[in-house]
Amino acid sequence: MTDPAELKMRFLFALRSKGVTDGRVLGVMERIDRGDFVRGLFAERAYDDMPLPIGCGQTISQPSVVALMTQALEVSPRDKVLEVGTGSGYQAAILSHLARRVYTVDRHRRLIREAEAIFRKLDLTNITAVTADGSFGLPEQAPFDRIIVTAAAEDPPGPLLAQLRIGGIMVLPVGQSDTVQSLIKVVRTPEGYEYEELRPVRFVPLVEGLGQD
Repeated sequence: MTDPAELKMRFLFALRSKGVTDGRVLGVMERIDRGDFVRGLFAERAYDDMPLPIGCGQTISQPSVVALMTQALEVSPRDKVLEVGTGSGYQAAILSHLARRVYTVDRHRRLIREAEAIFRKLDLTNITAVTADGSFGLPEQAPFDRIIVTAAAEDPPGPLLAQLRIGGIMVLPVGQSDTVQSLIKVVRTPEGYEYEELRPVRFVPLVEGLGQD
């Protein structure tokens, strides 16, 4: 049995080796145990830098991608953040330690229920989880300082761009679902939107409508 402290040390080394340099992000990644969000057969792989299945045909992203997306988002303690694609709840839990308020939406009720149970267990009281079609965002809570999307669309969805505050940042994968996608950083300026391509990634596709579970 590998020592938990050694596992954590390897975990953080893997993040740094992939380009995660933000001290706040590394600190939170160390504090939030990914093992809380991985169940069953895959629990023993919780500290590996790889995506893992979580049910409903979804995955928990590999930690280095979670960390790089969080780093690119440049979250400050006063920010209100929208996450599209709750999944296991791992990304929202990370964000909850960096932002003032996190709203997270997923089309699968089952995933929302399971994530909410983990948030309660970890006493993460600044997360609101909602079953909704994430491609439309959460207009009743807009605008948002930061938006993160953990599923790939062919283009940044118009409703999400519209819900981003001027000066705000959105990070999301874009591209066809069956090819390698690009992680994009979008900054909303008074004149429009600035786009920066960060790295190739692969995510599940962003699907419209609610799931059946």
